Amino acid sequence: MAKLTWHGHSCFEYETSEGKILIDPFLSGNPKADVGPDDIQGIDAIVVSHGHGDHWGDTVAIAKRTGALVVAAYELANLAADRGCESHGLACGGGRQFDFGHVKLVPAAHGSMTEADPKYATNPCGIVITAEGKTLYHAGDTALTADIKLLGELYRFDCVCLPIGDNYTMGPADALHAARFLSAGLVVPMHFGTFPLIEQDAGAWAAEVRSATGSRCEVLEPGGSVEF
Repeated sequence: MAKLTWHGHSCFEYETSEGKILIDPFLSGNPKADVGPDDIQGIDAIVVSHGHGDHWGDTVAIAKRTGALVVAAYELANLAADRGCESHGLACGGGRQFDFGHVKLVPAAHGSMTEADPKYATNPCGIVITAEGKTLYHAGDTALTADIKLLGELYRFDCVCLPIGDNYTMGPADALHAARFLSAGLVVPMHFGTFPLIEQDAGAWAAEVRSATGSRCEVLEPGGSVEF
């Protein structure tokens, strides 16, 4: 049984029998986070979708304290290594089998400038993790694209995490189309409600997803978990 715990915004802990992965660890400065970076324990890896501060977040601090491997786009992995972390870089479209599961980066339509000095850009990505025979798709920050439809054709997703906040990502209407394309067993909304600019009625959206797709759709509170 896989367990997914939401820590607000787009940060999740994903635990299977193969290991525990932290995704997009924006905790410091996140008004919705239920934990701080020092509360994260026992993780095997940190997987980061892109370089914006609300996703890269506490990656370096957590990785250095826990010894977790940072898996990210090649440039971000190099940044992590330069900061003293163990890291592994992937290119968008590339994947690798690790002890904690298989991680693949897939296209996302967004930006990815880091706040490192000097600032630089790299590819934004979505994340596909396969472990314990289950496949999770964390879409990162993305617009609705035909790539999402293709992913739905290539994979049978057990769980997908989709941004619904609008302004910087898909809004609820486009995210509903994404949920239709993906036909996942479980859909979890993310990247909403953290700041006034991305406030959304996630409960209403979840009801639409259930009606339109037949998928299970769960709206988590920060600190809340779901199993699948």
